[in-house]
Amino acid sequence: MPPTNNLFRPFFAHNSRLLHRTFPTPRRAEAMTTQVAFAAAAVGIGAYVYMRSGATAAPGTSATGSGSDTKPFSGFGFRTLKLHSSELVNHNTKKLRFELPDPNQSSGLTLSSALLTVSFPPSNGRWTPVVRPYTPTNPLDEPGFVELMVKLYPDGKQSGYLHSLKPGDTITCLRIPEYVWQPNKHEHVALIAGGAGITPMYQLIQGILANPEDKTRITLVWGVNGDRDIFLKKELAELQSKYPGRFRAEYVVSQPEAGLTYRKGYVDRKVLEELGLGANDEKNKNIKVMVCGPPAMEKALKGGKGPFGSKTGVLHELGYKPDQIYSF
Repeated sequence: MPPTNNLFRPFFAHNSRLLHRTFPTPRRAEAMTTQVAFAAAAVGIGAYVYMRSGATAAPGTSATGSGSDTKPFSGFGFRTLKLHSSELVNHNTKKLRFELPDPNQSSGLTLSSALLTVSFPPSNGRWTPVVRPYTPTNPLDEPGFVELMVKLYPDGKQSGYLHSLKPGDTITCLRIPEYVWQPNKHEHVALIAGGAGITPMYQLIQGILANPEDKTRITLVWGVNGDRDIFLKKELAELQSKYPGRFRAEYVVSQPEAGLTYRKGYVDRKVLEELGLGANDEKNKNIKVMVCGPPAMEKALKGGKGPFGSKTGVLHELGYKPDQIYSF
């Protein structure tokens, strides 16, 4: 098996202009956005050759053959991870825990990072790979494991394939860095998530609160369809209890069960104002807003694309400037 850099050299040489362009950050779940499409193009042929050529990199190693003294995701390279356990956490979401090569070593992922998963599901019916990003949800310094929360989508090729995995099965993935978090750069961060878009927010919440030097306040607003979609309620409640005044979680449910006290509806201007998340509030002078959710939700919050798109969304109405907003 040739080294990874030699494997991709012909493809990258042919597409060198693409490698120097800047692309927007991909959103979670099943939607293919610009950067994900670019990544799929960049890794697709190489991944296919790597996985189909009889390469037998051991689980937790990369095609470069780097040793176990290097953390698996501290650099660029494909990694093959073996599934340790699979747990259904609600009606459509599974927690998948994958083993790292060294049980005493952490993944090497930084805050915040995602994994671009590459597979060839039998149901795909094509020779090209299926490529989707997922954000690890276990603490990044946890030794021995990487954990993914995967929501099953109707006709979702990758989510369906991942849900079908059994302990001992493997996946191939590639680290993709996202927002580079800097402790205390912002006094307050507002995290607005929709559905499975909670996963990058949960990674960020854990990372901020685990750092004793980071004093950033966090407000999470999580919009879901029903009560059973709040699959991290227990974990978030524990964090809120452990860090009073630093972290609060608010839930907005479009179809709540009778008798429950969640806010009913959608994450709109009224809800954000009630939660004190207007940009002109004195306590929000140094605030960063991060958004991750379905396309319709993100469009409502940030406005449409184009030169005037950023001036039409809910966040613009609340006084936020484009450089105050980040989308996963």
